[in-house]
Amino acid sequence: MFADRAKIFIKSGKGGDGHVSFRRELYVPAGGPDGGDGGKGGDIVFEVDDGLNTLSDFRQVHKYIAKSGEPGGKRRCHGASAKDLVIKVPEGTVIKDFESGKVIADMSGDNRREVVLKGGKGGLGNMHYATSTMQAPKYAQPGQESQELWVTLELKVIADVGLVGFPNVGKSTLLSRVSNARPKIANYHFTTLNPHLGVVDLGDGAGFVMADIPGLIEGASQGVGLGHDFLRHIERTKVLIHVVDAASTEGRDPIEDIHAIKKELIAYNPELEQRPQVIAANKTDAVYEDGQDPVERIRQAFEKDGIKVYPISAVSGKGVKELLYGVYEILKYLDRKPVVFEKEFDISSLGAGGNLPYSVDRNDAGEFVVEGPKIEKMLGYTNLESEKGFVFFQNFLKEQGILEELEKAGIQEGDTVRMYGLAFDYYK
Repeated sequence: MFADRAKIFIKSGKGGDGHVSFRRELYVPAGGPDGGDGGKGGDIVFEVDDGLNTLSDFRQVHKYIAKSGEPGGKRRCHGASAKDLVIKVPEGTVIKDFESGKVIADMSGDNRREVVLKGGKGGLGNMHYATSTMQAPKYAQPGQESQELWVTLELKVIADVGLVGFPNVGKSTLLSRVSNARPKIANYHFTTLNPHLGVVDLGDGAGFVMADIPGLIEGASQGVGLGHDFLRHIERTKVLIHVVDAASTEGRDPIEDIHAIKKELIAYNPELEQRPQVIAANKTDAVYEDGQDPVERIRQAFEKDGIKVYPISAVSGKGVKELLYGVYEILKYLDRKPVVFEKEFDISSLGAGGNLPYSVDRNDAGEFVVEGPKIEKMLGYTNLESEKGFVFFQNFLKEQGILEELEKAGIQEGDTVRMYGLAFDYYK
């Protein structure tokens, strides 16, 4: 079965301890301290590998632990730093904190490599602690602790267009006809268990990537069957094609099917309802002419809402060209960059990162100035220009006790808070 979700344990390396030693050489009876520094622990790094398209490797290996830095040695010898542990994932993998479900990193678009957990810094040897009054320090700094975390990896297919519909309506047949994808096709329910990607080439440089999203069922948004596993792939698509059996060869009503699928999409993520949608009324070659035209029924039900209906036969190819060019016309006016999920989880709250200091002071202009490594690090990985990024920023200030510190310092509504060149007005 297609592996698009995995839970793994990751742990960076501990920093090597600093060393305590003193020079012991002939004719130097009271040599000074010469203990070396410890080496840095290895980082946990996630990297996109274009040769991967599933998370199946993570079904065998569940723990990824970087090596620790080596301790310092005598004669000012620096301990060796550990190599980073690089974890290869397919493009489109979203890394989430297992406990909270918050996004740590989205390996999509330009984000090809990300350090998720930092290795601990090496401790300083006793050679750094000699002073005029303490010339023989017997103390060295221990290495900084590692960071560890259980994370969930979710692979969300990156495609321009997603084919959605109930099982056995012809999505796989359509994808195999219009692209280079070769999904398994059979005449029974749930034959497609994994999303298939295909490149649709319309010539003259025009085209798009299409994904066959596995068959949905009612209740999918509540996790019935494999609902959540399938629905997550739709989140990145720009246009949705509802594929229905217009001929009702299995006794299903295509209009009811579309309403049911739309209901599941909205329940899973209301934003999906805003995506451009078209309807591919499939199996028109099996429609008999002794009653009401089923395609016209579908048109009357949905085209008034701006959802265009294309009668097609995925088997014969009739009407497929018109469908593809209609979808491409929609895509031409949309941003084709992949949807990238904003970072939500604060890594600095883990292990040694949680001990990073900050200060709250007031300058001569009466502004409240918040500074320190904790703040600088957070601002470095937060996109304040996005709504989700700014919400994350506000939650960070609250969870880390910074808002409480500002209130203790006497901040009032309308006062200015300044952080590394950024200024904000405070409102409770």
